[in-house]
Amino acid sequence: MIKKETIDRIIETALVEEVVGDFVQLKKRGTSMIGLCPFHNEKSPSFNVSPAKGIYKCFGCGKGGDSISFVMEHEKYSYPEALKYLAKKYNIEVEESEITPEYQAEVDRRESLYIITNYAAKFFETTMWGSPSGQTIGLSYFRERGFRDDIIKKFELGYSPDEWTALQDKAIADGYRPEFLEETGLSVKNDSGKVYDRFRGRVMFPIHNFTGRIIGFGGRTLKTDKNVPKYVNSPQSDIYNKSNVLYGLFQAKKAIRDVDNCYLVEGYADVISVHQAGVQNVVAASGTSLTPEHVKIMARVTKNVTILFDGDAAGIKASLRGLDMILEEGLNAKVVLFPDGHDPDSYIQKLGSAAFKTHIELHQQDFIFFKTQILLKEAANDPIKKAAVIRDIIESIAKIPDAIKASVFVRECSALLNVEERILIAELNNIKLTKLKKNYTRNQPDAESPQPATHSPQPDSPQPEDESPQPAARGSLNETDEPQEHELIRVLISYGDALVNWDGMTDTYIGPYIITNLSDISFNDKLCERVITYYHDELDKGIIPTEKALLQHPDKEIKNLAISLISSPYMLSANWYDMHHINVPDEKVNLKATIMGAIFHLKKKKIATMLAAKQKQLQADNTSEQELQLMQQYLQLKEVEKYISNYLGSVIIK
Repeated sequence: MIKKETIDRIIETALVEEVVGDFVQLKKRGTSMIGLCPFHNEKSPSFNVSPAKGIYKCFGCGKGGDSISFVMEHEKYSYPEALKYLAKKYNIEVEESEITPEYQAEVDRRESLYIITNYAAKFFETTMWGSPSGQTIGLSYFRERGFRDDIIKKFELGYSPDEWTALQDKAIADGYRPEFLEETGLSVKNDSGKVYDRFRGRVMFPIHNFTGRIIGFGGRTLKTDKNVPKYVNSPQSDIYNKSNVLYGLFQAKKAIRDVDNCYLVEGYADVISVHQAGVQNVVAASGTSLTPEHVKIMARVTKNVTILFDGDAAGIKASLRGLDMILEEGLNAKVVLFPDGHDPDSYIQKLGSAAFKTHIELHQQDFIFFKTQILLKEAANDPIKKAAVIRDIIESIAKIPDAIKASVFVRECSALLNVEERILIAELNNIKLTKLKKNYTRNQPDAESPQPATHSPQPDSPQPEDESPQPAARGSLNETDEPQEHELIRVLISYGDALVNWDGMTDTYIGPYIITNLSDISFNDKLCERVITYYHDELDKGIIPTEKALLQHPDKEIKNLAISLISSPYMLSANWYDMHHINVPDEKVNLKATIMGAIFHLKKKKIATMLAAKQKQLQADNTSEQELQLMQQYLQLKEVEKYISNYLGSVIIK
C-alpha cells in the first residue's frame, strides 16, 4: 500500500483546479470556478470548483469531492490508481508498503491491460522503424501520405507484421500473459480455438485516452482485396469504449482550449494531416460514428465545434441528422465543405497548409444554414419535399437550448426558406410542446393519456429548453429538522477552529462552544449525529477539527456531507451594492450572530416539534394530574420558544 507520508504529500500538492482543469473547461467566477459537469448531461454549468477549499461540487447531480475523488470518478480508477496518477502528474515518487496478494492481483489486472496495450504500441513502432518489412511497407506508407517523421513519432504510429502470431509470440516470450492479449483484443480466438493477431499486416494508429495512456488501436490494411476490411479497431474492453473516446484529443486538448474551437474530422489520417499543418485543435470519432458521449467530451473543453466535411454528397446527407446532437448539447456548430473529391487530408496534401487554413476561414458557415442549403438544393421545386425540409430544419432549431440563438435562426431561416417567420415560430412551439407532453407522459407511468403542460409556449417567440437538473436552495422549507441540522453542521465545519472574542474578555473557540450548547439536542439526521460524535471524540483528545480535516475525512459519507454543506451554487455579484444599494453582510463579519443563529434556529425547530407532541398528548384522555403536568411542560416549552424567538427577532402567534 502507498505510505501515508506519500499520500499526504500528493493531497497537499494536487491542486483541484489543475486536476479538474485537465478534463473540464473552467471559467473564473468570483473566488470559484465553474464548468459543465463531466458526470451528467447539462447545458448550463452547475459544476463548481473551489481552489481555496480544494474541492469540487456539482449542484446538478450532487457529486463532489477533492482531487483524488475526481480522478477516481472520472477515470474509474481505484484509490491507489488515482494516487499514482496524481503522483505522476506532479512528479512525486510513490513509496509503498506491503499489500496483500489478493489486493495486488485485482489492482494489477486492470493495470495489465494498460501495460499490454503500451507494449503492443512499442512493438508496432519498433517493427516499423527497425525491420525491413516495417520500413518498406509501414513507414513508406506513412511517408507517402506526407506525414513527417516527427509527427509519425508524436502519434506513435506503427506497423503490425503480416504474420499470424508475431505479436502474440513476442509478448508471451517476454513474459506477458495471453489472456490479457485476448481481453484487449490484440489476439483473437476463433471457433476452433486457434489464437492469432487481430491486426496482422496493417499500419497501426494507437488510440490514447484523455490522460495519454494507450487504450486501443485502429489498424488499416494496405491490401487491395475487397474482402479484407479497410479498417479494424480494438473491441470494447475495461479500458476502451469507442463511444467515449475521440481520436487525437490527447494531442489536441491544449490547442482546443487555447483557440476555443474543436475541429471534427472523419478519420485518423485527417487528424494527423491537419495537426501536421499547424492546426492542432482537431479530433475524430474513434472507430464509430459520432455519439452523444463524443459531443459531451467536446463540450467540456469548448463551446465551439467546426465540422470539416469532404465533398461526398451522400455522406454529408447521412451525417446531418446525427449532428443535431451537437446543437442539443448547446454547442455552436459550424461546417466547412471541401471541394468534391477532397477530404481535409487530401486537400492539405495537394494545396498545402496555408490554403487549407484560408479555405476554412472563407468557407465556414453555421450548421443550420448549411443544412438548410443542402436540403433545399435536394428538394428543388418539389413542394412536398420542401415542406419536409422546413420541418426538418425547425426540428433542428428546436434542439437549441438558447432561446435567443434559436430566435435568430428562425428569423434567418425564414428568408432562406421563403416562409413567414410567424409560421416557423408556431411550428417550433408545436414541436417543443409535443416534446413536453411526451416527457410528462414518461414521468407519469399510470397516466392513460398525456396531460397538457401547465404553461404552453407562447406563439410569438421560441421557448428555451434546458433539462439540466437545478440545484435546490439550501434551507428550503420542509417538515423535517434536516435544514436546521445541516446549517448548524455547516457552521461547525466552517468556523469550528476559529478563535473569537465576543465579550471583550475571553477568547473562545467556536467548535467547543457549539458542542457545549448542543448537550440537550439530539439529531434526527444520523450522519449529522456522527459528525457531532466525531467532534466530541476529537475534543476529548485535545484536538479541534479543522475544515480541512472534515473535507478529507476517511469516512466517505462524512467527507461528502462536508463538501455538500460548505459548497454553494450561488455567489453575490461584486457590484451588487453599486447597482442596487442593497448591503448583504458577510456572515464572517458577525460570527456571534451566525453561530447563535444556527444554534437557536435548530433549537426553535426542536421546540416546535416538542410543542406539537405536547398538544397531541393534551388532546388525549388524561387524568387531571396528567393534564396539569402536561400543561406545565407545555408552558415551559412556550417560554423557551419565546426566548429563542425574541433573540431571533421573529414573531410567535399565540
